[in-house]
Amino acid sequence: MKAMGRKRVSARVWRRVRVLQLLDRGWTMADAGEAVGTYPREVRRIGWRYLKGGLAEALGEDARPKQARLLDTRQEAAIVAMVCAPPPPGRSRWTAVLIAQEATRRRIVAKVGRETIRRMLTRHELKPWREKNVVRSESGSGVPEADGERARSARETSE
Repeated sequence: MKAMGRKRVSARVWRRVRVLQLLDRGWTMADAGEAVGTYPREVRRIGWRYLKGGLAEALGEDARPKQARLLDTRQEAAIVAMVCAPPPPGRSRWTAVLIAQEATRRRIVAKVGRETIRRMLTRHELKPWREKNVVRSESGSGVPEADGERARSARETSE
C-alpha cells in the first residue's frame, strides 16, 4: 500500500492554532500575542473569527484585495498601436523601457513602468523586439491572421 502524503501547513496557520490554544487556557490577548510573536490586535481578530465562524474561519486566510489595473483598455490599445508602428528615429526596435518612456512622452499615460508594459505585451502576445512578430506592412493595409501571414485587403480578395 502506498503511504498517504501529508499536507503542509503554513506557519501562519500554526500560529493561529497556538493563539486559540492559549486563549482557551485563559491567557490574555497581550500575553498570547507576546508568546506567539504577534500583536494583541491579531489575537483579537483570530478570537472573533473563531467565535463568529468556527475553527475553519479562524484558521483560514482573509481574501486579499486585488490591485487596480494600471492601464485601461483605451491606453492599452494606444500603446499596442504605438508599438506596431516603427520605433523612434535612431532606434532599431522597441524595448519595454523605450515603450514606457514613449507612452509617457506621448501622454498616453501619466506614469508607467517597464514591468507593467512587459505584462501588457505578454497578455497581447506581442514581442516588438522581434521584427517578424509586429504588424507592419508597406501598404499599411491588412491585419495578420492567426497563422502569422498578412491578411488580404478588400482589393486583393475581389480580384
